Amino acid sequence: MLHINDLTYRIGGRLLLDNATVAVPKGHKVGLVGRNGTGKSTLFHLITGDIHPDGGTINLRQGAKLGVVAQEAPSGPVSLIDTVLAADTERSQLLAEAETVSDPHRIGEVHTRLADIGAHSAPARAARILSGLGFNEEAQQSLCSDFSGGWRMRVALAAVLFAAPDLLLLDEPTNHLDLEATLWLENYLANWQGTVMIISHDRTLLNTAVDEILHLEEQKLTRYTGNYDFFERARRERLTQLAQNRTKQLAEQRHIQSFVDRFRAKASKARQAQSRLKMLERMEPIATVIEDKTTTFTFPNPAPLSPPLLAMDEVVLGYEPGKAIIKDLNLRIDMDDRIALLGANGNGKSTMMKMLAGRLKPQHGKVTKSKKLHVGYFAQHQAEELPLEETAYEFMQDQMKGVIEPKVRAQLGKFGFNKDKADTPIKNLSGGEKARLLFANMSRTAPHIMLLDEPTNHLDVDAREALVTALNMYEGAVVLVSHDPHLVELVCDSLWLVDGGKCVPYDGDLDDYKRFLMDTRRGRREAASEEQSATAAPRLDKKAERKARADARAASNDVRKAVQDAEKQVNRLTKDKEIIEKKLADPGLYSGPKEDLTRLQMELGKLDKRLQSAENVWLDAQARLEKLDPTSL
Repeated sequence: MLHINDLTYRIGGRLLLDNATVAVPKGHKVGLVGRNGTGKSTLFHLITGDIHPDGGTINLRQGAKLGVVAQEAPSGPVSLIDTVLAADTERSQLLAEAETVSDPHRIGEVHTRLADIGAHSAPARAARILSGLGFNEEAQQSLCSDFSGGWRMRVALAAVLFAAPDLLLLDEPTNHLDLEATLWLENYLANWQGTVMIISHDRTLLNTAVDEILHLEEQKLTRYTGNYDFFERARRERLTQLAQNRTKQLAEQRHIQSFVDRFRAKASKARQAQSRLKMLERMEPIATVIEDKTTTFTFPNPAPLSPPLLAMDEVVLGYEPGKAIIKDLNLRIDMDDRIALLGANGNGKSTMMKMLAGRLKPQHGKVTKSKKLHVGYFAQHQAEELPLEETAYEFMQDQMKGVIEPKVRAQLGKFGFNKDKADTPIKNLSGGEKARLLFANMSRTAPHIMLLDEPTNHLDVDAREALVTALNMYEGAVVLVSHDPHLVELVCDSLWLVDGGKCVPYDGDLDDYKRFLMDTRRGRREAASEEQSATAAPRLDKKAERKARADARAASNDVRKAVQDAEKQVNRLTKDKEIIEKKLADPGLYSGPKEDLTRLQMELGKLDKRLQSAENVWLDAQARLEKLDPTSL
């Protein structure tokens, strides 16, 4: 599908790609990873032709359709559903032609092609994608201009998914999504039939939706088979092996050089010394292993306070009198709480966070706080309020008035700012560096509660792992809103669901919540289907009713067979998985060839994905059977 050969590109004299080469076969799903600033987005611009390489070639399969999310969010007096439908330009052109064409032969061609591309089912497909990304039926009929930029970027994503290109390029597709839409996108991309390349720092997405990792490092592209976890393990093993080989080579070089130095002057050994010298010259040097500097975070531990830190009693939240967004809040937060707020965007998560931060007063009810309580609040919009002309040090000095310079720099140092970086103007900092500056400012008072609203949007994978570690070492309370399931799973042990004007504890873990969302969406689709059938189905005569019952029995038999086949497939894959897990549990495996271990680990990863897909097919088939034949329950 895509061939990149000896690609070289410089920007401002800086070399980003140096004879990089890789091939992406048709149908493969690839995650493009690398440190921030290494050139991942630049590579996308080179593939799309927005910029041109200094050397090398990029070849896309002839006739292949390329899909990229538009940089400009759609706007104007066009409904969301029509905006998405317009993304399939072939369908739009054929429908327009069908209204005017008069040649009978061409009429036949147009309608045949419309049938081939599923034109009549397109509105339903577009609606499903928009629904998955958080737009209900009413919102889908609303105009793009009625929505904020973040929501309109979701429409842009829906449009490119609906167009179903041969090669789909996605650059951080979850940044504008909430957790619910992110979970839907993971599943949608996992079942994507075309070729896809995704730039993402979302570890869960890279483990779920792709089967290969393309690593951009030191101006080169290296392709790894497997998801992100396998990539990380394989890369670590490769670096370890490289370091061992280099150590061995250096020892051999020293030994040879010692022989040469010792016997070069002796006539009897001169020929051997000369031979070894040539051997030394021919020896290909093994590259030094240069590890990227690891990002670190250090949150100061607060002084302990008596519980509860904060308690809510019959609290009602809103911005306008008489219009409650969240009501009947009866919750509390203690020092050891790790809470994630769940719920679609627009349900009130940010409203809840503002109240906890003291930036929104309740309309009714009582909020009781400890008198010595310090609250730290992180929100991505704060980056837009940073004084861009000041340096990071000057900003922190303003925030820590009266504190001596070494302590100010020490606070910055806890979040990866050395002296040079601390003295850099904020306008020249990357998005991730600005986020770390906000963390440094938020934590300077050793808060008892840290409120984190989408803290990972501009952090790369390593920085996200550093954040996970720091939060797990922190001894205060954490309240988190995030679209990153990996962060939620590793940090939070309590879930609060914000939905339907309420915020209540959710009894279950994140996997339970994923199943809850799938069941809810399935129920909505079935309810809509039943409503459509009830309003659209004409009254049948008795003969037609008998035929309909016969058809229903046949359909039920077909679905029942599909359930049985799916169940057999799940059982077979489960047994295969147990066999591999048994082999991996054998201690002898780890003292044998590494190739055997790597092969088994890759097989297990592929089996996990196939098993998950098979289980989804089984559940869907069972749901269809239960609908057709309630006695099958």
